[in-house]
Amino acid sequence: MDPRRLPLKRKSCVAMASESVVQTEFVFTGYGKNYVKLLYLRRDGDIHFVKELEVSTELTLNNVKDYTHGDNSDIIATDSQKNTVYVLARQHGVQSAERFALLLCDHFLRKYRHVMKVRVHIEEAPWKRMEIGGQQHVHAFLFSHEAKHVCEVNQVRDEKPLIWTALSEMRVMKTTQSAFKNFVSDEFRTLPDADDRLFCTVVQCKWWYNTSAVNFERAWEGVKSTILETFAGPPDRGEYSPSVQNTLYLTAQNILEKMPEVEKVYINLPNVHYFGIDFNRFPKIDFRKNDDNVYMPTDKPSGNINATIARKTKSRL
Repeated sequence: MDPRRLPLKRKSCVAMASESVVQTEFVFTGYGKNYVKLLYLRRDGDIHFVKELEVSTELTLNNVKDYTHGDNSDIIATDSQKNTVYVLARQHGVQSAERFALLLCDHFLRKYRHVMKVRVHIEEAPWKRMEIGGQQHVHAFLFSHEAKHVCEVNQVRDEKPLIWTALSEMRVMKTTQSAFKNFVSDEFRTLPDADDRLFCTVVQCKWWYNTSAVNFERAWEGVKSTILETFAGPPDRGEYSPSVQNTLYLTAQNILEKMPEVEKVYINLPNVHYFGIDFNRFPKIDFRKNDDNVYMPTDKPSGNINATIARKTKSRL
């Protein structure tokens, strides 16, 4: 028989299917409820206190049978997680966003033994007590967006929680005592040296704690005050800044020196530009002879300066 006419031996469909299966493994799993909004109101006689939070929760279980086999028997529904946020806020109150995030992590890990990791992310609305005639009001509040307050707690079972807080969207400016000069001069440079310029930035600062024994409200105000004091300097004379980089470094140094509970600081300072108008192009117009000036705000493109600065670990030698 002509060997070219022998019947082909076909592999079974089962064998072919098993050989085509891609070998995979889970790198990460997590599920939860995002953007749970709540307003906590505490009444202390006539004086009222408010905290408005947006809470996101995420749980990681000790198995993946819900993914691989469609077995939902270990799933704490995201709706249940939402209800947990409301119940714990009512039972325990909200002292601070960070403290409430720690409470949620502890609850999920204690109540459900098959939960191996919890992440809670919280954004706080910027309500501040209203002032009327120089006096703080007992129950009226003003939504004042000076800075955005965000925090997150990550906790793995039987490990210490990892806590960070962030301050962002805080726009600041000073109109003098800022310079930038003696930088690289090559064929691409068009920017002249500046001995005195406007310095505007939108501060983003994130810091990690080395302990959970923290007065988080005081820490938030402490970091915010340190950023403003370092940027502006004393109110009667200011503080000279030779570069955004130097101001960033001094800010992080001051935070770490003043706050022993902070282990590491990330700061991002985009250099928001205000360019001077060239009024020499209008020789027929008589401008007033004074130090007044007009600038053109330009937020894009902007310089972007950032760094993470941590406490130096001591050598064991």
